[in-house]
Order: sequence, then C-alpha cells, then structure tokens
Amino acid sequence: MLRPRVNIAKLTPGIHGGIDCRELTQLGISPESVLDFSVSTNPFGPPPVMREALDGASITCYPDSESAELTHLLAKKFDLSLEQILVGNGSTELVRLVASAYLDTGDRVLIPQITYAEYEVASHIAGAEVIMQPVREETNFRLDIAETIDRLRRYQPRAIFLGNPNNPTGQYLSREEVKTVLSVFGDSLIVIDEAYIAFTEDLWSSTDLVKYGNLVILRSMTKDYALAGLRLGYAVAAEPIISVLKRVRPPWNVNTVAQKAGIIALNSNDYLEECRYKIRRARQFLVEELTNLGLPPLPSSTNFFLVKVGKATEFRQALLRKGILVRDATSFGLPDYIRLAPRTLPECRKLIEAIKETGVDRHAR
Repeated sequence: MLRPRVNIAKLTPGIHGGIDCRELTQLGISPESVLDFSVSTNPFGPPPVMREALDGASITCYPDSESAELTHLLAKKFDLSLEQILVGNGSTELVRLVASAYLDTGDRVLIPQITYAEYEVASHIAGAEVIMQPVREETNFRLDIAETIDRLRRYQPRAIFLGNPNNPTGQYLSREEVKTVLSVFGDSLIVIDEAYIAFTEDLWSSTDLVKYGNLVILRSMTKDYALAGLRLGYAVAAEPIISVLKRVRPPWNVNTVAQKAGIIALNSNDYLEECRYKIRRARQFLVEELTNLGLPPLPSSTNFFLVKVGKATEFRQALLRKGILVRDATSFGLPDYIRLAPRTLPECRKLIEAIKETGVDRHAR
C-alpha cells in the first residue's frame, strides 16, 4: 500500500464546532430546527443586501485570482497598500498557507494551549515540531507573556501562533503584550489570528504593527458577516511576506460569489455596528442568567465564552436532544467546559429554559 509522509500518517484532524448532519440524522433531529450556539459567527446573518452577491455574481467564468476589487476595499479601509493584503478562502486556509510557506521539517513552532486546533495541524503537515505553552485554569486560561518570551528564547522557534482573541478562551492580548513578543524575537514569524476581532471589547488596532516585518495578521469575514458557507478571510503583512504567500496560494482560491459577498459586506458599514450592539445585549443576558443558574461564564473579551458545566459531553447531548447545540470543549482538552456564543435574545431565552428543563444546571453543580 502506498504510504503518505510519516508526519501525515500520524496527523490527527482538528475537531470543530457546528452542526453534524450525520449525528442529527441518528437522533432524528432536523438540522434546520437546531439552534446552534456552538459557532461564534454573527447570529443575525449577512447584511440584507447580500442577496445581490448571489443574483449578480457570474459563475460561468473563473474568479479573479487576486480578488482585486475586494483587496482594494480592504486596503482603503485599513490604510494599507494592495501589496500588504492577501484574500483567502477563510482564515484557516491562510493558516495553512503560512505554514506551507515558512515551515519545514524539523522547524519548531510555539503554540500556546488551549487554542484553535488548526495551528497545530498546519504545523504538523509541514513537518514542524510543535512546542506547547500551557495556559492555566486559575488565571482563566490567560496567556503568560513572560513565559512566552522565555520559551521563545529557550526554543528559538521558527514561528508562533497566537489567537487574539483566543479561541476558545476569549482572552485578548494587549497591544503592549503583542509588541513585546514582536520586538523581543524578531527572527520568528509571529502569526496573530484575529478571526473574532469584530465582536471584541476594548479593541485596539494592530495593522500598523506589520512594519515590524515578522508579523502576519489573519482575519475572518466569515464571523463578522455570517458568511461561513462561502469561506472568506484575509491576511495583512509586510509586502515580502504577502509576496511569498501568493506563491503557495492555489489559483482561484476565492470563488466569485464569496468575493462579491465580501465587497457588499464592506460597503454595509452600519450593519455590523447594529449587530455588535444586539450581540452585546444577548451576551449580557446569557452571562447574567447562567450566573443565576450557578454556571458563571469565564471572563472573555469577545462574544463567546467558556462555561464550566461538569461533564461537557453529557451536557451537550442533553441540550441537543432538545434541539440546541453547544460546543463541547473536550476537543480543546477541557472536558468540564462548553463554549457558548450568543444568538438572538429570544433564542438565548430558549437556551436558558432548555438548561432549566433538562436539569443539567443541577448536574453541573
């Protein structure tokens, strides 16, 4: 039998949230009837004018490999040059492009744990050795930057991946903390994943930090504008890095409909702000109600948060039988926790009622 490379043979795919249609079929539940609190996307959907993306996009021709119009709008919005932006088929594709372009067999990569599984998967595909930096429950899983610097100096990694805000903890590094990492170890590639930045509190701008020359910022339009089915994201970095990433980018990697949707989304300036306000209200409702049930969420700077519930797999299953899906954090190495992201207020009320009805709140205590 033909065998893959050794590192691929040992590869374990990442586990993600979202609806598993096969699981729902086995339970006799219609996917359309499920309230999905397991994904951290905009619960209010795309801007109302988004239908234009479907009606006006031509699917008979190949898409623009450069996503030129969308790139131009992003450059204008963030005061960047066109050469500092690369549009991708979701931010996860960009994670893999960075790994394939900059990592080689035997390279070391520093990845704080717990975090998004695809950083490790992409590193292993490239043949790199992953160095972990644990985060601790007693600090609400906040990254210790002093310890990060120590590990950078000790292991001299080729790259470091930092979710900011981090998934699933919602912890958000300050500008000074990021600048410290950038300045202390200029020979490492620093990848800052800002996929959830749109709904983050006390936001600071990071795009000007690409001047350091060793920084890649990844962002997702999937989360902001509820475009998960289209896949859309972008990278911001110094021109030489973007030039390298373009060499490994697949041709036509962003489909025509996704490009059109991104353009319409960026031109819908007021819509995202309206959604932020409603999401904050729904989030506050969940925090207060869960706390009253004896399930206080951990502090988080963004729209999602961790909740310690005891046996997370059982908690998830109990709610799923009532048509409500939450994210079991066992795959992150946290079998006692779930991750929740708010939906609309009426839907959040249904979640709270379902928790009360199933008695899982009492089980968690």
